[in-house]
Amino acid sequence: MTDAAAAPPHQPRRPRRPAWAGRNYTLLAVSAFITTLGSHGALIASAFAVLDAGGDAGDVGLVAAARTLFLVVFLLVGGAVADRLPRHHVMVAANALNFLSQGAFALLVLQGDPRLWQMLALSALGGTGQAFFNPAAEGMLMSSVSGEQASRAFALFRMGMSGAAVGGAALGGAMVAALGPGWVLALDAAAFAVAGGLRAFLDIGHIAARAPGGGLLADIRDGWREVVGRPWLWAVIAQFSVVVAVVGAAESVFGPLVARDELGGAGPWGLALGAFGAGTILGGLLMMRWKPKRLLLAGSVAVFSLALPSAALAVPVPLPALVAVMFVSGVTIEIFGVSWITALHQEIPEEKLSRVSAYDWFGSVAMVPLATALAGPAESAFGRSPALWGCAALVVLATAAVLCVPDVRNLRRREPEPVKAGEPADPAELTPR
Repeated sequence: MTDAAAAPPHQPRRPRRPAWAGRNYTLLAVSAFITTLGSHGALIASAFAVLDAGGDAGDVGLVAAARTLFLVVFLLVGGAVADRLPRHHVMVAANALNFLSQGAFALLVLQGDPRLWQMLALSALGGTGQAFFNPAAEGMLMSSVSGEQASRAFALFRMGMSGAAVGGAALGGAMVAALGPGWVLALDAAAFAVAGGLRAFLDIGHIAARAPGGGLLADIRDGWREVVGRPWLWAVIAQFSVVVAVVGAAESVFGPLVARDELGGAGPWGLALGAFGAGTILGGLLMMRWKPKRLLLAGSVAVFSLALPSAALAVPVPLPALVAVMFVSGVTIEIFGVSWITALHQEIPEEKLSRVSAYDWFGSVAMVPLATALAGPAESAFGRSPALWGCAALVVLATAAVLCVPDVRNLRRREPEPVKAGEPADPAELTPR
């Protein structure tokens, strides 16, 4: 008997990833996990770098605000550019800018005695890089999946980002204590370099060539028309301009103050934030299985729970109740997040995904600096508890208002059309990118 005859029959190898997780999706998920892990540690490191250089809480806020300001200023330009050029080129260029700015920040801190103006300038450069990166990345992600498994892919992607955010914050805090902020910033710069290298291998062969446009401003105006022409789209963007702003003010300004005065300090507040992160992971697992027919109705109803943390801080409730509230709000924000990105993927033409995404990002972040700046004066004028009840009320009112829009209530998930006997399946449904 020959060796060939004696050999067992060939057994096909089982795929190590789901059929819908194609090459592009995998590269995007891995690179985003790496940068999210580094960036959430760097947020802690940059704050301590400012404090170690002799700055105070106001200086920490200025450095953070510089990043947000330049993110807001360049977002719409970034979205238009990402729809004019190959998106992966925009992503790699933005990663290169973030690598250089964060590397310079790390070098200044490691050398000792960084100046406030230097940290402000480098933070602004980092925000500029993110303004170009975010719309390009979201457009690339939405173009990397297709068919009925899109929402599952988005849920898994967001779940990975949530895990990286929680892990990055925990690891970053420990590393700042052990090594100092400079080395954590250096590791974040390295993460941008690695992620940029991975993103350079993204394949855009499945994306149709861009038709010549009428210029950058024309593309920005076209994105605006796409937004205002869809009531469900502009209504939800307007809703989240309020929701993100007041939730951000409650959690970044009032939360630490309540924790200091009522709950025992930073440790309990960190536990509450950790519960929120754990909730987002569970929410991602839920949305990998649940496919609500009315996408935005399910997502918008879930947003009501984001009023609960502000209300819990206004009372204030004991720590176990606050942890439970934060966990629930983490679950429900993922119900909205997956439903929202699925709706965008389904309704927006591929060639306009990034410019529409830019308006979405703009609506979510533009009001945050104003809300956080007004939090202190609101506490002085009305008191902390009434200010927090006001935050909760604004979330409820904005969400109730968006549910008055018929298109928000009625937008339905499109089911893939069944393939008739003898007809080939759509190759776009069979070949993940």
